Amino acid sequence: MKIGVLKSKVEKLLSESYGKGTFKEEIKNFNRNVLSNKNISKLFFLYDELSTNKGYDQKLAEDFVFESITMFENILNKTNKKDLESLRRWTVGVNCHNQYTDIDNLFYNSSDVLHLENKVRSKKVIVEGLKKTPINESKETILLPLSSMVKVANKTIEEFISNLNESERKELNTLLKEDESVLVGKFQNLKDEAVVKLVVVLEGETDESVKKTINETIDNIKSKKFDRLEYFKLKNLVDNI
Repeated sequence: MKIGVLKSKVEKLLSESYGKGTFKEEIKNFNRNVLSNKNISKLFFLYDELSTNKGYDQKLAEDFVFESITMFENILNKTNKKDLESLRRWTVGVNCHNQYTDIDNLFYNSSDVLHLENKVRSKKVIVEGLKKTPINESKETILLPLSSMVKVANKTIEEFISNLNESERKELNTLLKEDESVLVGKFQNLKDEAVVKLVVVLEGETDESVKKTINETIDNIKSKKFDRLEYFKLKNLVDNI
């Protein structure tokens, strides 16, 4: 089964599990089958990257796609087939549309002429997606010297940390020591969980101003890019929704 199909099944399973009251159980399955598996988590992350608007120019987008093909082949060759079978068994009862058809077309080879045509078409779709401006990203760029940006970033982090209690500081310190490749996969999962929880809250809300704030928060979460501090903030948000 193609990775895009498996990823689509996993995402639908996790999304529906919240409403079914099985979210905690499925998160454990997700951690065991995806996050704890270095190669599968990398494959899922690669699919996320190729389906994200990045604001690249034409050449950079095409180079990114080209390098991604090589990376996919290398990772897939290292992936244990038993691990993929475990992932398939976990999602066997999930029926859904493949959200990553174009990426599957790009990655999976075939001597079929029709497939070759689909591969070219899908590559164009992916490149155009990579060229689009990310959601909520300002079109105007404020130009600052690198040294100034570093100072601003450091000050922001210092202020954030100064407001944490002792327990939160210990949690952040532990987080900073974790392997980034694992955290990247967990970050996407946290984003999905946060959105699902906020949608549930939104459905029960009647105040229009509150609903607007929740929608803005959802859009903001969807546009977040991974870094350890954002991971920590998002985790705290999810824990408190």
